[in-house]
Amino acid sequence: MRILCLVMVLAILVPNLYSQDQGIYRAYPNPYFQHIVEEIEKFEKKTEASDKPFRVDFTGKKYPTDMALYTQMWHNPTISQGNSGTCWAFSTTSFYESEIFRLSGKQVKLSEMYTVYWETVEKARRFVQERGNSVFDQGAQSSSLRRIWSKYGIVPAEAYPGMKPGQPFINHDPMFVEMKKYLESVKAANLWNEEQVLETIQAILHHYIGKPPTTVVVDGKTLTPQEYLASLPIHLDEYLELISLMNHPYYTLVEYPVPDNWWHGADSFNVPLDEFMKVMKYSVRNGFTVVLGGDVSEPGYDSGAKVAIVPSFDIPSNAIDENARTFRFFTQATTDDHGIHCVGWSECEGKDWYLIKDSGSGSRNIEPKGYYFYHEDYVKLKMMNILVHRDAALELWQKHPEFGKKKE
Repeated sequence: MRILCLVMVLAILVPNLYSQDQGIYRAYPNPYFQHIVEEIEKFEKKTEASDKPFRVDFTGKKYPTDMALYTQMWHNPTISQGNSGTCWAFSTTSFYESEIFRLSGKQVKLSEMYTVYWETVEKARRFVQERGNSVFDQGAQSSSLRRIWSKYGIVPAEAYPGMKPGQPFINHDPMFVEMKKYLESVKAANLWNEEQVLETIQAILHHYIGKPPTTVVVDGKTLTPQEYLASLPIHLDEYLELISLMNHPYYTLVEYPVPDNWWHGADSFNVPLDEFMKVMKYSVRNGFTVVLGGDVSEPGYDSGAKVAIVPSFDIPSNAIDENARTFRFFTQATTDDHGIHCVGWSECEGKDWYLIKDSGSGSRNIEPKGYYFYHEDYVKLKMMNILVHRDAALELWQKHPEFGKKKE
């Protein structure tokens, strides 16, 4: 009887012991290794120096951060620039879109990446022409769009999104790492063949952000980018970039001396600070939007509070003048960090507040996502240049018609 039972058990077990194994894809948990990683991270954090920035304590403070308080000009919804240094393209493209609406009532969405593509090509061209003695990085200026569009035109955003299908965010870091590594090899080998260099740079661009179209179909018509630009109700020579610095005479065309002005264009109109702010105030009160560029790495700039202010421990409001502004710029306490688009204004306790459309990540941490609120003192002290339609600076334009004689 025992033998019979043993035979029966073996008959049941043996086929299972020697049956065909099957494979499966599954996660391989290793909780102890995860524990090791976490403990190492905790230990390393203890040995790191604190990197907390010095900021205003905004706890309990109230500011006019309700968008309903602001008189707004039409603008397209905010868009994230992702992981890229293209604020200049996003802010100024948004500005021209608002200008198109102001002039015609037409709503359009233009491609930021089309401008970025050709700006990058032109940076590489100058890098070759200057034998490597030219900035090649992601930044640029608002005036770049006038220069690039004049040469290459522009296209609608849907014609050139500059991202791969399904890509959630722009990511230009690996693209620029590859391009800069290539240009460094060109410089090291002294291989200054412009045609060959640009061909390689464009091949890298095509891989990461795609090849820009040579024609687009708009309202049933096939147009080149230049023809599409010509169909829009804007004239690029009607836009002025203003700065206010004491290193050059006022009311002259000067070079804005920052690395992002990589082509060294002398196309900024240097005006007294009172005139600079007068244009800013007139613009928003009369339906014009404004591009601003300047410093966003200040103790009074906070993404949690959504505001940009000049703290009382920095400088009193009545002491902000040309000297304070120029001193900070040339000691590099003020830096050229970011391009933004002013799309609204409000007055609170006798001071202007500006509604700022911002493509940067900090503007998207809390509601209202994609916006900041700037106090006028912050603009006066820390925003170094503005781009406006000449009608927003009509008094300056009429007094100084030479402003229209722009040159690169």
